[in-house]
Amino acid sequence: MSARSRLAVVAQAHGHSVDDYLETIYFLAFPIGEYRPATGSTAIAARVAEMLGVSRASAGEMLKRLEADGLVDRGDQKEAVLTAAGIERAKGVVRKHRIIERFLTDFMGYTAAESHVHADELGDTFTDEMIERINVRLGKPERCPHGWPVEPEVEQAENSELMSLAELAPGEPGEIVRLAEHDGELLHWFYDEGLVPGTPVELHDAQPAAGQLKVAVDGAERAIGEKAALGIYVRTA
Repeated sequence: MSARSRLAVVAQAHGHSVDDYLETIYFLAFPIGEYRPATGSTAIAARVAEMLGVSRASAGEMLKRLEADGLVDRGDQKEAVLTAAGIERAKGVVRKHRIIERFLTDFMGYTAAESHVHADELGDTFTDEMIERINVRLGKPERCPHGWPVEPEVEQAENSELMSLAELAPGEPGEIVRLAEHDGELLHWFYDEGLVPGTPVELHDAQPAAGQLKVAVDGAERAIGEKAALGIYVRTA
């Protein structure tokens, strides 16, 4: 049995694919806001388990398998550090996911929030060649429906320009650029509330003790929980 096949069997036993793990580690290692790590390309096993909704023991076992197959290294604190091979495979997974999301919204009529869940389910059904054909048919879109650049290199270059809504200084105007995707219910809430990429926002008041912020969304003031604000990534105007 090949290394890839062995990994797939182990992952299926735990309810998540190898690509699910690599995608999660990628988000913990590189992006911004809630996903910001302590160092550049690492992810703590406990956080991986939390993001995937599995036990720490299950996450730890899978990380050992990923290490054995050269996709991650384990640091002194047992953190997962993506290897060069792991980074390249993770980037491919992320890019595929975002193209599938655009296919589902642009061609299939799914909402932006629905597209994320279905893209997770469909990831393994599309070959790389199919993805490239879809990408061309879509006109090579620059971003997924939630504002994340399709190309991971563009995403990483843009990270330094963004911050979470919770980090805006009071009175500083901004514009929503990306929405966190890790929580499906929260993602639906963003769209239900009109908190979509391209929307002007401004932080009016922060109430840390209550876990709430008062923000102006497209000119109208409303209260937003801090958890939600941490998943809304903005660029200052």
